Amino acid sequence: MKLAALLLTFVSLSARAAEPAPADVIGKAGNLSVSEAEVRDSLAALNLADSAATASDPALLSQLVRSLLVQRLLLKEAEATGHDKLPTTAAKLARARETALTESYLESVSAPPASYPSESELKTAYDAAKPQLAVPRSWRLAQIFIAAPKQAPPADEAKAKSRLDAALKDLKASPATFPDIAARLSEESSSAARGGEIGWLAESQIQPEIRALLGNLKPDSLSDPVRLEDGWHIVKVLDAREPFTPSLEQVRSQLAARLRADRSRENSQAFLARLLKDHPVAINELALAALLARKP
Repeated sequence: MKLAALLLTFVSLSARAAEPAPADVIGKAGNLSVSEAEVRDSLAALNLADSAATASDPALLSQLVRSLLVQRLLLKEAEATGHDKLPTTAAKLARARETALTESYLESVSAPPASYPSESELKTAYDAAKPQLAVPRSWRLAQIFIAAPKQAPPADEAKAKSRLDAALKDLKASPATFPDIAARLSEESSSAARGGEIGWLAESQIQPEIRALLGNLKPDSLSDPVRLEDGWHIVKVLDAREPFTPSLEQVRSQLAARLRADRSRENSQAFLARLLKDHPVAINELALAALLARKP
């Protein structure tokens, strides 16, 4: 993390010392919490396409909340161990404070008026951004994965086949217990911990061999085992979503935030140009060259 971002994070998290009201709490880790407002702030910081995709995908939203909580845990740990008091850290924070202060001042003098953007400006920007906002066809998938590399020794291949047969037998006897079977038998630990769920994947993110089967699978249906280079995959379709473009209402807040950020950036550049015009910068190039020539 860059120094300015480090200090801004430190200040931002410290400033939110008051716990959100219980109804506003989205996630907790110990006595630390993340509020709905903080999640919205994080969404607004993303680009439009990522923001729209994240806002419509519970798995991605959950990942965002987890990232915020991990950041808070790290901050708390750093403060508890006195890391912020170390001379090297203090020097970094001092430099970061200067950077953060100048950035904050530049933001304040560059902020567009509260009335910006207008409804017509929002509509124009939405029409121009439509191609980038399009969300491709996607599926919410779960899997049971049995590791069996194609070049594995015969003994390992036999063990994998036995594990695969056990999974198929259990699924045939009780298809509704897929999450339990995945948690017990799947060898991809991340999805197994969630009952096999992978989350939402776009067409381009799915292996061609699996993608070819999805068109014939309805929600809650299972694929036959698919052999890939890494092993066997039994895929379950939890949900499917046709390609769509979010409406203006769905992206209004993110679009307005992005337009305000763009206008603020333009204002910043104009402000800096005026500042440098009034205070021309002069650099002693000879002294600078001599400094660079010296050994540390």
